[in-house]
Amino acid sequence: MTSAFSIFPSRRGVVATLGLAALGVLSLFVGVSPLPPGRLLRDPQALQLLVVSRLPRTLAALLAGAGLAIAGLIMQTLARNRFVEPATAGTAQSAELGILLVTLLWPAAALPLKTLIAAGTALFLATAHRLPPTQPFLVPLFGIVYGGVIGAAATFAAWQAGLLQFLSIWTSGDFSGVLRGRYELLWLAAAMVAVAWVAADRLTIMALGRDAAIGLGIDPARMMQLGLVIVSVVSALTVVVVGMIPFVGLVVPNLAARLIGDNMRATLGWVAFGGATLVLGCDIAGRLIRFPYEIPVGTVMGVVGGILFLWLLLRRS
Repeated sequence: MTSAFSIFPSRRGVVATLGLAALGVLSLFVGVSPLPPGRLLRDPQALQLLVVSRLPRTLAALLAGAGLAIAGLIMQTLARNRFVEPATAGTAQSAELGILLVTLLWPAAALPLKTLIAAGTALFLATAHRLPPTQPFLVPLFGIVYGGVIGAAATFAAWQAGLLQFLSIWTSGDFSGVLRGRYELLWLAAAMVAVAWVAADRLTIMALGRDAAIGLGIDPARMMQLGLVIVSVVSALTVVVVGMIPFVGLVVPNLAARLIGDNMRATLGWVAFGGATLVLGCDIAGRLIRFPYEIPVGTVMGVVGGILFLWLLLRRS
């Protein structure tokens, strides 16, 4: 029990794990093609459907949700601002523009090569780190403007090349096209979560400011570079595999901070669990609301995330 839930308080850990496991099982059996559990034992095609489509989709939702939530937590820590996340700070838009340019210049490029194009985060965090911390709304406003400029450039390039339809796929998160062989790169997001776990204490100190970090023996430049790598890789992987999913990196870290505090070591596991649960739940809801048709998870997450964000703004601590 201690080893399984060492990053959580035991009772909360058990409840969180059971809830996420229940959503995972439900995700395996919800879809247009009926897949009752008894059919798996006598129908090879049902087993193939489970292995090729349903299981990869469930794993992709879990990995993308956990990765985006951790990326949002790291961005908020490095920028020292609770109102930023990859989808609202130009990170996802930069990855989208990079993937579009690779598609135009090298159409036959492999999927791993496209995931390497996510350099826009560095510019945002390098600039946001210099904004005055006494004006917390300057950072999200700058992120919105920066993301809008990058998104406009991507839209113009796609329009000139006749690729607006492809661009719409990257801007709207959707797990319907996830199959075995097309989601495995998301396991790198899990590796980035592990890296964040190792560096959690140092990242927490970074939230105290540059002078405090230097006084405690932390190299701010190196930690900034590490955070940039984690956020860039997670954002690029998510955009390439499933598209942009908003609000995950914004609301989940804020909810965890309200319930547990600002110590990244204590909140990291809960943030990953919360992001995975929220994205998987929204994906299941998107499959059920207009069954047998599907609503993209990005659309459902936009509604749910917007409601949660307004609740966080209006509710007292």
